[in-house]
Amino acid sequence: MKKGTLTNFKGGKYVGEIKNNKPNGQGTHAFTADIRIFPAQSLSKAGDKYVGEFKNGSYYGQGTLSFANGDTYVGQWKSYNMNGQGTWTNTYGDKYVGEFKDGSYCGQGTLTYSDDETEKYVWKFKDGKYWSQDFLANNNGSKYVGEFKDGKYNGQGTCTWANGDKYVGQWKKSKQNGQGTYTGSDMRKYVGEFKDDKYNGQGTYIGADGARYVGQFKKGEFNGQGTLKDFDGEIEKGIWKNGELVK
Repeated sequence: MKKGTLTNFKGGKYVGEIKNNKPNGQGTHAFTADIRIFPAQSLSKAGDKYVGEFKNGSYYGQGTLSFANGDTYVGQWKSYNMNGQGTWTNTYGDKYVGEFKDGSYCGQGTLTYSDDETEKYVWKFKDGKYWSQDFLANNNGSKYVGEFKDGKYNGQGTCTWANGDKYVGQWKKSKQNGQGTYTGSDMRKYVGEFKDDKYNGQGTYIGADGARYVGQFKKGEFNGQGTLKDFDGEIEKGIWKNGELVK
């Protein structure tokens, strides 16, 4: 296959292997003007450069796209789009390693942030959006394993904190919502309903001293009908308000 140069190729210059007057094989496409190759694609900027494989004039196979702003993509291509396995790194050092489809994150991938609050995610993506997640760990020692939706804890999941506390149950918009179990490192335990990270609804609370309350909760306090059995066996039963027995 012969090598050559196409000086007016899709907003830039192509140097590499050519067949039928089109890029085919290994080559370099350097953009000298802003251009949108296809309507659905983002705008390519002057200074962007692709080095890799071509097929019938399109990026096809393995290649590297270096953006003028410092971002890079290294991976698989099909019809000018990131398709298949690849790695995207931006100028801040954030990195996504995983599957792409038509230029967007799609499928299984790992997204790592490089700022002071470093977090590592193993996500599932759909149409470039966070769809669900299997794992999250961050530098404060907490770890989440479970379901996500649109970048938030959503569905069933388990969170373990650095101090040993653990929650297993349902989440909505990154807060404990629904049925769950919270176990403290000091052996406190609550089993029941949650709302916005607080005990809310029907539940059972066991204190570190062995005291047990079974009944209704609101905003994390005994509220409503309930029974408290102290560690020494004394029983208090009736209506509670903000943690106090009122009748």
